[in-house]
Amino acid sequence: MKKQKWIILGAAALFAMVSLVAGCGGSTAKAPAQKEIVLKAADVQPEGYPTVEGLKYMAKLLDERSHGRIKMQVYAGGQLGGEKETIEMTQMGTVAIARVNSAPMVSFAPKMGVYSMPFIFRNEDHLWKVLDGPVGKELLKDLTSANLIGLGYYDSGARSFYTKSKPINTPEDAKGLKIRVQQSKIFIDTMNALGASATPMDYGEVYSGLQTGIIDGAENNPPSLYSSKHYEVAKYYSLDEHSMVPEVILMSKKVWDGLSPDDQKLIAQAAFESEAYERKAWNEYTEKSLEQLKAHGVKISKPDKEPFIKAMAPVYAQYPEYKDLISQIQAVK
Repeated sequence: MKKQKWIILGAAALFAMVSLVAGCGGSTAKAPAQKEIVLKAADVQPEGYPTVEGLKYMAKLLDERSHGRIKMQVYAGGQLGGEKETIEMTQMGTVAIARVNSAPMVSFAPKMGVYSMPFIFRNEDHLWKVLDGPVGKELLKDLTSANLIGLGYYDSGARSFYTKSKPINTPEDAKGLKIRVQQSKIFIDTMNALGASATPMDYGEVYSGLQTGIIDGAENNPPSLYSSKHYEVAKYYSLDEHSMVPEVILMSKKVWDGLSPDDQKLIAQAAFESEAYERKAWNEYTEKSLEQLKAHGVKISKPDKEPFIKAMAPVYAQYPEYKDLISQIQAVK
């Protein structure tokens, strides 16, 4: 009788313990499934371009580290619109991530315009010391006021002139030529300082513009000249390297704020690691592009930069708002 009583009491105690564990969300209860996240990413450049490959590497890291829960879909070739459109869509949250050049960013974050100043960077080493240092990080933080999160910088190389009828090897060679530029006041002022006629034009219209004579030339880096096939109608490439405007990896603040701190860390880390991947891919693609341009009959020259730099004094005088930032950049050794 006593034995039976203890059995009944033991069973009752076990039942109570199981009930308590289940009620408190113990090990027998299933943890709620984490929400799957799909991030739409935009880039105007074509498949295989270093910036696109950088975004795809970022997507790969996110997929692996979230065990497939965070998917980043990369839309290359301007499928989602031009850079200005994708910046606006990123602000609204329609696009989660956008890789854009920092030049058109000036309309959304004015301080970014300092990167477009001609010959602002002495060389590639100086560029990365600035961007990866306090100045670069501070300008990324400033993007929050435009409802954007700055995740990092990609390489965009050095922009130089390519033309149809003659090379631009001295400032005088640029006089009177219609040169396509990005939608940037600084770029327009730079062309005006050389006596050229700045012609803002969408990137997708440059080929036909060169072909039909609407413009006499444009300016861009070797990978862009090669991948766009603009070399088919512009056979002179003058490596004056007047501009080293970096690319920016943007994220929608609206999308960012809706993520958990852990997911924010995952995305920030993946973007950081994709920077090194893209920069390495950029250097390799630049070398390959220059070889291909030569093979396609492009005449490449390396003009003396000093006359060009001296011609930029009026441009610097027009932007007193960048004076402190310029001093900070020039002070980086």
